[in-house]
Amino acid sequence: MNILILGSGGREHAFAWKIAQSPLCDNLFVAPGNAGTAEIATNLPISYNDFDAVATAVLENSIELVIVGPEEPLVNGVVDYFESRPDLSKIKIIGPNKAGAELEGSKDFSKQFMQKYGIPTASSRTFTAETLESGLEYLETHPLPIVLKADGLAAGKGVIIAEKHKEAQEAFTEMLVDGKFGSAGNKVVIEQFLKGIELSVFVLCDGENYKILPEAKDYKRIGENDTGLNTGGMGAVSPVAFADANFLRKVEEKVVKPTLHGLKSEGIKYVGFIFIGLMNIKGEPYVIEYNVRMGDPETEVVLPRIQSDFLILLAATAKGTLQDIEMKISPQVAVTTVLVSGGYPGDYEKGKVISGKEKVEDVFLFHAGTTFNANTEVVTNGGRVMVLTGVANSLENAVHKSQRAAQAIQFEGKYFRHDIGMDLIRYNS
Repeated sequence: MNILILGSGGREHAFAWKIAQSPLCDNLFVAPGNAGTAEIATNLPISYNDFDAVATAVLENSIELVIVGPEEPLVNGVVDYFESRPDLSKIKIIGPNKAGAELEGSKDFSKQFMQKYGIPTASSRTFTAETLESGLEYLETHPLPIVLKADGLAAGKGVIIAEKHKEAQEAFTEMLVDGKFGSAGNKVVIEQFLKGIELSVFVLCDGENYKILPEAKDYKRIGENDTGLNTGGMGAVSPVAFADANFLRKVEEKVVKPTLHGLKSEGIKYVGFIFIGLMNIKGEPYVIEYNVRMGDPETEVVLPRIQSDFLILLAATAKGTLQDIEMKISPQVAVTTVLVSGGYPGDYEKGKVISGKEKVEDVFLFHAGTTFNANTEVVTNGGRVMVLTGVANSLENAVHKSQRAAQAIQFEGKYFRHDIGMDLIRYNS
């Protein structure tokens, strides 16, 4: 089978690594890919948002299965584009259509969806520039802290947690009047703050049937002990100590099943991943958000725990036969640490030479923001640069492996968090 993965980050390198292990995989392509995917697949220098170029690559390389990594092309309608072209309509694609992608593409849509189908979530109201004054009045008496979310895609940075009413009103105005998040902030969702422990559950769905993949906890803030600015993710752990079998049963009954029922009721045939961001509040699950793809860096701890042939799972998803496949999950613990460029998530420089990869042992090394320079050296090419996953029989050993590898890799300005997984070690003790 010839396969094309769309994307260029650590998630896509992890997909490529897992898929390349399958005897079903004949030729593997990644567009645009990175220096890591180049080692195990053929990188294609095209943008995943250039649907015409993607279509040409699919036809030229006899691609039979396309896996969409990031959310943007899904929200922009890449699946609908394929379905609209007779020469592409038979190509299998993992990812929801534009209507399904609204679960992530619009916070307002997802909140209304959850309320309609009885899925537990924080109470909320949505405002626009036209209703600015009533929004400011609403904020005056809202319990603190207050969560403000840009309605559209804002690269993971469209969420503000305000500790004071004045701070919330200023942020609200910046989003709706000053265009802080561009068109993503044309609507703002004001949401009740939920206090609990956060985690993510991932569902693979073929339109009728589903498999729940291993859960994970990620670390969003740039600083130790979850301080500082939000990022795309600084590390992740799977499994999650506070998500026991009883809690995960509640997630399936109260969240997963109603979500899939709701999609069907809306006439949406959903094929692909659903990432459910959850808060565990005294043993009860509440949905913070939906994403319509796998998380990053969560993918880098979830895939190493899946013992089954991942390509067989994806092929069955595309065909609608997921119920026929048995999925085996390793009981081991996976911990990943993300290396980032100095200055991230603000301004940072690219092109820094990366060394020390040969010193990394007994971990999975996934490239995120990397490329080659004119001397064919691997160099930094993004805010998040590399992702190092340790797998072990205990959380402590997995943390140690991941952190040791993070120290071995070198590039100018390198930064990483030293406390990934430490809160869960304390939780266990």
